[in-house]
Amino acid sequence: MDLIRQLIDFVLHVDVYLSEIIARYGIWTLALLFVIIFLETGVVVTPFLPGDSLIFAAATFAARGALDPVALFVLLSIAAILGDTANYWIGHRVGAKAYTGEVRWIKKEYMERTHAFFKKHGGKAIFLARFVPIVRTFAPFVAGVSQMPYGFFIRWNVIGGITWVAIFTLLGYFFGNIPFVQNNFELVIIAIIVISVLPAVYEVLKARAETRSSH
Repeated sequence: MDLIRQLIDFVLHVDVYLSEIIARYGIWTLALLFVIIFLETGVVVTPFLPGDSLIFAAATFAARGALDPVALFVLLSIAAILGDTANYWIGHRVGAKAYTGEVRWIKKEYMERTHAFFKKHGGKAIFLARFVPIVRTFAPFVAGVSQMPYGFFIRWNVIGGITWVAIFTLLGYFFGNIPFVQNNFELVIIAIIVISVLPAVYEVLKARAETRSSH
């Protein structure tokens, strides 16, 4: 419970923690951000790590001159692409066992939700999933499990990864230091999380409504 509480505190006050990290580690902060984004997109058991909010917060510090904005964008784009690629090959290796519940560290519910997202959006799901927490982590894994052709996958992976990082980097860089945003950073982070989760919530509610209507 303490770990969960600390994680929630980190996400909601990511600007405070980043400020302390930058003050202590300077340019090496970029390496830490790289690792977090890689893990959030590349390891099925870490969908709880911050993604959108972390990029947004880091970009606000880049706007203040504390981080290099170009290096931030390039490194996090690479982390996002490599993360999805690693996740794809992990899924490719695990195979159909992921849907049976045999693999303890994989939540079957998340797998089914992501599979439904894939079924609706096809290959574009790799791109769209970038903007939906949890689904973002499971999408490349499901692509690997379902044996999606790697050439097709990597195209959407690269486009999605670069677009995702670019959008939140630009948002943070140009809007993160507006007085209202600075004074209400916690609320802004919550808003980002809620807006990001809404598509997944909509899909779940819609699926349930369709299931009820079919009975």
